Amino acid sequence: MNSVRERVLREVVTRLSSAIAPIPVLRMPAVPVAREASPALLLFVDGDSITAHANYLVDRLLIVRLAVVARGADAFDVADLALVAAHAALLADPNLGGLAIAVREIDCEWEFDDADADAGAAALPARYEIRYRTHAIDLTQTG
Repeated sequence: MNSVRERVLREVVTRLSSAIAPIPVLRMPAVPVAREASPALLLFVDGDSITAHANYLVDRLLIVRLAVVARGADAFDVADLALVAAHAALLADPNLGGLAIAVREIDCEWEFDDADADAGAAALPARYEIRYRTHAIDLTQTG
């Protein structure tokens, strides 16, 4: 069985994919998104830390970053609409089906790159914290 962290991330991908289809969700892409592949939602893990120990339970904090990348004259609109849908999907069930304690938004930024001569590119990153609990000895068990 996969760790609780991996199951949380898979649940996040599933929810995001359903919410913003047909826009693809790319988990931890290793190469930049090609112009023809946008818009796309990129999912990155910014960190996973331990916040508390109690007996045989460990409270954890997973930080995920979503970045909607869009190009063209309506790039900001496309990115904003995708992020609105992604946000609603993440927070519709902040326990992620029993895998998490809570999901909360941390922050959001706007970035615009007009380096493309034909059309600008907008990237809208938003970060979320996902609190979850595992057993200290078995990372596959929720607490």
